[in-house]
Amino acid sequence: MNSSVRRIVVGAVFFGVTCIAAVSGYMLAGWNLLDATYMVVITVFGVGYGETKPLDNPTLKLFTMGVIIAGCSSGIYVVGGFVQMLAEGEINRVLGTRRMSKGIDGLTGHAILCGFGRVGQMLAADLAVAKHPFVVIDSNAERVEEAQAAGYLALVGSASEEKTLHSAGIDRAAVLAAVLPDDTANVFVALTAREISPTIQIIARAESPSTEKKLMRSGCNRVVLPALIGATKIAHLIMRPTAEDMLQQEIASLHLNEDLRQIGLEMGEVELKADSPLVGQTLGDVETSGRAGFVIVAVKKKDGSTTRGTDPETRLAAGDGLIVLGHREALPQLTRRAKSGGQVTYRGATVAG
Repeated sequence: MNSSVRRIVVGAVFFGVTCIAAVSGYMLAGWNLLDATYMVVITVFGVGYGETKPLDNPTLKLFTMGVIIAGCSSGIYVVGGFVQMLAEGEINRVLGTRRMSKGIDGLTGHAILCGFGRVGQMLAADLAVAKHPFVVIDSNAERVEEAQAAGYLALVGSASEEKTLHSAGIDRAAVLAAVLPDDTANVFVALTAREISPTIQIIARAESPSTEKKLMRSGCNRVVLPALIGATKIAHLIMRPTAEDMLQQEIASLHLNEDLRQIGLEMGEVELKADSPLVGQTLGDVETSGRAGFVIVAVKKKDGSTTRGTDPETRLAAGDGLIVLGHREALPQLTRRAKSGGQVTYRGATVAG
């Protein structure tokens, strides 16, 4: 319990005990309940309209003095607690927590983000742009306040505890992303989440490749290794810069690089030499002739400029580079069609025509 709340509770209890004891004392002195209560009210609150009955007994006078001191002290103590609560902003925090709980209770099929560090913040921003509902969990109160300031639903707590996950609505959530920087913590989060919900999709972040198997055994459906993805990205930029540049500018924000490979697609580059049979043909001719199985996404001109959303009537010139999206087997076929000096960068290797 917070200090200000505890102060209010203690003061209120003492104030109540003082009032009850004062009424009881006056009744023992021979006063009826109404007179005793009236005397306590005007005494404690300092109104002082006048005694209901004469206080000619020294003991009763001393008792009344004690009621005044105890009642006023406890009242001041309670007021001080309220002032402290206002100063610390606890009322707003309580109201905010209540609104947060109501917002989470209304979610269904949402995502739970465990961790609001560097990766968690980027993930939350992407989900917010896509308007996908999610709840953030972090043990760091400052990070949770930062998430709430950004307009996200966020809770303070450990994602490896069942109580916290239940508060985030794990029984109604569709997916849980464990993106904590500590692999061991992500393992515990996955174990707890899988025990609570056998059907929820769990995606975990791993810093060490050796942790991937442990996370999968812990109940994760998929494991993402940011370091490995970054290294692969750099390698692709080295080996096929134009295609990767297109991915970066057009669809990398949607994180489809890996998804393309999973469904059998590839991005490739075809450079047209001066003696290539494709020189002079239109884009429509190249795409429709034969069993293409690919789409020309853009044309990189010899001067370095790139044309996107290309017109089928555009004619190809020597030195042009074709940015192609297609099935894996279709890209080598296009290379062979541009065989007279043409070449393609395909899956990191240059294939000559």
